[in-house]
Amino acid sequence: MASTLLSTRDLHFLLYEWLDTEALTSRPRYADHSRETFDAALELAERVATDHFAPHNKANDANEPRFDGERVHVIPEVKKALQVYAETGLSAAAMPASVGGAQIPHVLSSACGAFFQAANLGTSAYPFLTAGNARLLLAHGSPEQVDTWVRPMVEGRFTGTMCLSEPQAGSSLADITTRAEAQPDGTYRLFGNKMWISGGDHELTENIVHLVLAKIPGGPPGVKGISLFVVPKHLVEADGSIGERNDVVPAGLNHKMGYRGTVNALLNFGEGRHTPGGRAGAVGYLVGEPHQGLKYMFHMMNSARIGVGAGATAVGYTGYLKSLAYARERLQGRPLGDKDPTRPQVPITEHTDVRRMLLAQKSYVEGALALVLYCARLVDETASAEDEESRRRAHLLLDMLTPVVKSWPSQWCVEANSLAIQVHGGYGYTREYDVEQHYRDNRLNPIHEGTHGIQALDLLGRKAVIDDGVRLRLLLETARETVSRARELGGAEAEYAELLAAALDRTAETAAAAWAEGDPAVALANATPYLEAVGHVVVAWLWLEQLVTAHGREGDFYEGKRAAAAYFFRHELPRTGPQFALVASRDRTVLDVSPEVL
Repeated sequence: MASTLLSTRDLHFLLYEWLDTEALTSRPRYADHSRETFDAALELAERVATDHFAPHNKANDANEPRFDGERVHVIPEVKKALQVYAETGLSAAAMPASVGGAQIPHVLSSACGAFFQAANLGTSAYPFLTAGNARLLLAHGSPEQVDTWVRPMVEGRFTGTMCLSEPQAGSSLADITTRAEAQPDGTYRLFGNKMWISGGDHELTENIVHLVLAKIPGGPPGVKGISLFVVPKHLVEADGSIGERNDVVPAGLNHKMGYRGTVNALLNFGEGRHTPGGRAGAVGYLVGEPHQGLKYMFHMMNSARIGVGAGATAVGYTGYLKSLAYARERLQGRPLGDKDPTRPQVPITEHTDVRRMLLAQKSYVEGALALVLYCARLVDETASAEDEESRRRAHLLLDMLTPVVKSWPSQWCVEANSLAIQVHGGYGYTREYDVEQHYRDNRLNPIHEGTHGIQALDLLGRKAVIDDGVRLRLLLETARETVSRARELGGAEAEYAELLAAALDRTAETAAAAWAEGDPAVALANATPYLEAVGHVVVAWLWLEQLVTAHGREGDFYEGKRAAAAYFFRHELPRTGPQFALVASRDRTVLDVSPEVL
């Protein structure tokens, strides 16, 4: 029976037929691997996700973490699943060999990870946050910090978090007030509160490594005065053993509509519940240089943004597959024009509106998966391309696409989940069917790691215009290469190439028009429609890429690709016209409306 987590056939198409992941094994960084090791990793990920993560997904949702005032309690199945994850080597798969990792390509680890996100978003959050934490410390931490904190995370003994937001500041990090006071021994003592901390407290592992943004007194104001600290739940002795409890404790848990299986905590630092060494404050260790914390944290935040897009994609994808399986089995009604009530009912896939909803889902989730894996492949390019120019171009293109890969799946795969409910009819919004939970889980992703609006400001306010627009030009240049290849094929590919070419022109023209007056308030008043339109253009480009790859190949799988691409170009890409027109007009409706009339 085919998995309803993800389509392995689609993954193989994207990884091997389109992205040529196997070619990475010719590079020194990935020379220890082969197609066989890649396939084995995918097979292992699917098996562990299916056998150890998926079975407790509903229990994780129904029995969310609870705080008794002293300890956070999580259902035991979560700890068992994470132990299997670590024991099978999956926690080390994407980590560098220098810290005991298997060093598989990021694109392959992203594909493996999608199985876990589809199976159980709540439980998968712990290892995914940990991986981002470890990568940041590998990039910016000292050798001692790598040995102390990263190696146990790679082994699955420690988990990691990122602590940015505060109750009074939210996304406005310039306004954080957590302070870090220097100590004679070179450590710091932290005092403050952090909100919305996923994985913030639990007893699933030996220790939790918090990466905390705080300000050192006397530093520059605003974001220029932010530093980054490692603040563990438990201190670690010189021999690596677990020491006394640090003064970082949960004040309570947040109760969310979805993602319920992941602990989400309000943390107090330096409250005085624990005083390591008899001194007040949570012991912290400075990462890198003072006042560079936000720059360092963006290393993890950008990785997390790609991860949020991947999670949104995975949850949308599994919802699509489950609604497809349901629609093929559910008998209801008869074809239009058949009025004979004695004739047997037909599967609801025979009804055109159901096919419309399934095709829409397919176009969203397969397009989103292509986007996520393309960006993951760019990560590999930045790490392993043989020349500096290739690495630079990959970095710029990934930088341009990061707000898109975070936000587009978070918007349209939620819509896919909504359609999955609709396909199920009245059963869809009951808790007995998985699609209800998938929608709730996925609805959080437009907010996670920088809201939809923040990504829009980043795209139109920075990525499209900084450095004389080099990132946007590179994106358009890369997409136009696909247009040229598609034109040569003729047929539907050439038809869609012309539609995409026009949309690419509008992408550049609209950015210029938005900034024509040079006033950021005017230019960015309609940043969100620009993000949504550009996201659709990018996904249309990647659908055309898939069509070019599938050209001349026969079978239901490839026909499905062609049908989904046709839907996207004919039903979805036209949405961008009015959005681009609105942005180019510099409409002031939302800028000029008085808050008093809302």
